[in-house]
Amino acid sequence: MTASSPAQPKSASPAVVLLSGGLDSTTVLAIARSEGFAVHALTFRYGQRHSGEIDAAKRIARSAGVARHHVVEIDLTLFGGSALTADIPVPKDRDLTPSSRSAKEIPVTYVPARNTIFLSYALALAEVVEASNVFIGVNALDYSGYPDCRPEYIQAFERMANLATRAGVEGRTRVVIRTPLISLSKAAIIKLGASLGVDYSPTTSCYDPGPGGEACGRCDACQLRLKGFSEAGFEDPISYATARSATGGGAR
Repeated sequence: MTASSPAQPKSASPAVVLLSGGLDSTTVLAIARSEGFAVHALTFRYGQRHSGEIDAAKRIARSAGVARHHVVEIDLTLFGGSALTADIPVPKDRDLTPSSRSAKEIPVTYVPARNTIFLSYALALAEVVEASNVFIGVNALDYSGYPDCRPEYIQAFERMANLATRAGVEGRTRVVIRTPLISLSKAAIIKLGASLGVDYSPTTSCYDPGPGGEACGRCDACQLRLKGFSEAGFEDPISYATARSATGGGAR
């Protein structure tokens, strides 16, 4: 695990923010900073095919002036089971309209138990730094059907978290899993980020980027991201491999 050096006054209350380098987590980081927290950002190198997101997370953390940025190395390729951690093609050009069959299916880009693993690390860090708030950018509206992005999952993890830690049992710290984006559309997330001064140009969302880091414009994440920027009335500042219709969709 690597970590950047502290940058924020120690007097601020600590919070843990899961930072992937994507649009949603970058917005959540801005929310936590706007609330005055000393942010301990947590990023994972887990064997994902789009490892460029780690460099993006580092740039975003430096720009935001987090208290500390932790980059954790784990290897989920040992299990595979996902197009992001195994040699499985990333789906392209899926119909993501709410009424379509594909929009209701859990896609192969779902990484088994990923948010549970990430939140477990975040919980451990929160207990060490005595943080009550853990922020995660899950979304239950404009998302790809992942089961670990649902409100009931977050509520269950929060209950477990306060049963499973010494701080929780002793009553010193009650952990709250903060999900400020969970009920927002992608367009609303982008508008919120813009109001907080978020620069989305360093973010990356594509599940299958090109060799130069350019987004494919065709995977679920790209479609949702493009749609979000279009509906928000903003131009997406990142590069795409091919010109795409703005109605195609946008990112996680």
